[in-house]
Amino acid sequence: MDTSQRSVPGAQSVARAARLLRLVTSGGDDGMPVAELARRADLTRPTTHRLLTALRHEGLVDQDERTGRWMPGPELYLMGSVAASRYDITTIARDIVRSLAVRTEESAFLSVRRGDETVCLLREEGSFPIRSFVLSEGVRFPLGVASAGLAILAFLPPHDVDAYFDRHPSLAADWGAAHGEARLRTRLRDTQERGYAVNPGLIVEGSYGLGAAVFTREGHPQWALSLTGVEFRFGPDRLPELGRTLLAHAHQLTTRIAAAR
Repeated sequence: MDTSQRSVPGAQSVARAARLLRLVTSGGDDGMPVAELARRADLTRPTTHRLLTALRHEGLVDQDERTGRWMPGPELYLMGSVAASRYDITTIARDIVRSLAVRTEESAFLSVRRGDETVCLLREEGSFPIRSFVLSEGVRFPLGVASAGLAILAFLPPHDVDAYFDRHPSLAADWGAAHGEARLRTRLRDTQERGYAVNPGLIVEGSYGLGAAVFTREGHPQWALSLTGVEFRFGPDRLPELGRTLLAHAHQLTTRIAAAR
């Protein structure tokens, strides 16, 4: 915890509750058991349960009476509906994501940056019958892990990239040796040169991904379009074509965002 957090009364409790809310929402409709939430939040089980109970009292989370799993509450929906008018681009992006899926025949996605993570907002299935199910709406990954986060991280200012690695020294331990800083920085440079990121089955063996950053009017990488599919569909004979198609759709969405805001 940094000194600024210590100087604000109650900041630690707020940070813990916010962390739990993010974890609960990442569980989607299936929810998540308290033991798993405690482990991922690095909290004791009693502390986790106490915070969840307080959040449930405010309607921010709910608990399935049959399974005991925790899931998003109705108040989150109401808050999200209000915030959507300012932050949600899914309405203007949906047809672009769908076009990307149709053009490539692969599953296409829109993800947004939230702090040091990406969150999937939209998924459109491609027509190719063999699919990858690594990503779906609400799934979160650290920046630099999935192709969407790698594309966003690659185009952040260098000092922001350095700070990200300082905050997350355990990426390799959590996600495998391929996500160590040195190897990840090499993939960031490759992404900058190509314009799009490639994830060669580093999360799930045999499941490939491509990602391209989508920028705000001010030029900040805030979203990403991505494609996922099985390895043989992302071979060297097809990869450049997929990359060009992905970049064209990402540029189209960036242009549309700039015109709309």
